[in-house]
Amino acid sequence: MNIAQLKSYLLESNRWQKVLFGLPVIALVGMLWLDHSGVPVELGQTVYRPDMLHRACQPDLMSGDTGETYGEETENGINYNVRTPKNYDASIAHPLLLVFSPAGANRAKTEKMTGFTLPATRSGFIVAYADHPELSPSTTVELGTIPHAMAKKWCIDEKQVYVTGHSDGGTSAMALAFMTGTRHVPTAIAPSAAGVTYEDLRDRKCPEPLPVMIMHSSKDRLFPGYGQQTAGWWAACNKCAPIPDTIGNGCVAYSGCANGVKTVYCEGDKPHAQWPEQRSDAIIDFFLHHHTSM
Repeated sequence: MNIAQLKSYLLESNRWQKVLFGLPVIALVGMLWLDHSGVPVELGQTVYRPDMLHRACQPDLMSGDTGETYGEETENGINYNVRTPKNYDASIAHPLLLVFSPAGANRAKTEKMTGFTLPATRSGFIVAYADHPELSPSTTVELGTIPHAMAKKWCIDEKQVYVTGHSDGGTSAMALAFMTGTRHVPTAIAPSAAGVTYEDLRDRKCPEPLPVMIMHSSKDRLFPGYGQQTAGWWAACNKCAPIPDTIGNGCVAYSGCANGVKTVYCEGDKPHAQWPEQRSDAIIDFFLHHHTSM
């Protein structure tokens, strides 16, 4: 090998080293992009109510970190991020807020879009934001495994699982509550812009009475009128009075529901793709009402 050949070899070798060492860096950057929205995460400090102070977990058996955790994964590869209160106590059972992403979004975008983290952690919730998998019954079942998996690492009350999501995420949130194999998972649901119609539900067996807050837009061109249809089905399943009462802010509530569960329908006027950001605090309040009344 002459000098020219050696120089060419070294240059070529150096180039491949850059490629080989660069690929993991690119992969890492890609993973960080999926995990992080670029917006700092603000966590709330909660005040633990007396009814929460019974010691439900052994802290030394709980490996989940306080604060922000990225890249948790279900058995079949659905990724999710976890947020706890700043002053998370691993001996106290926390309610879980589980948030499903719409198509075209991931867990980081969904956290930014919904704005749940600060108010939810301040209210004592642990929050999990899940990526959007291809929509199917099997992926809905997979999403439904997240609470049990989390309860092995964080002190979570599996009887206090509150589920919301937008578009496909809303569809999964609602499906989790009516599918036979998963209806035991959610304690209450608040789906937004879900792609479920009355026809999809008509022949399904009603689950046990469940607090439901359905949000939909009158200007939703992708799923027009779906929210009103599904609200009526849930009201019938919950054995509510057939005519709802107006409660303001675009919402109606059905009265006389079995076991005192709340059944609410809220209508907005934004395009399908837009999360109803003005409802985020109302969703937390809706879930909190059920949690504190138990």
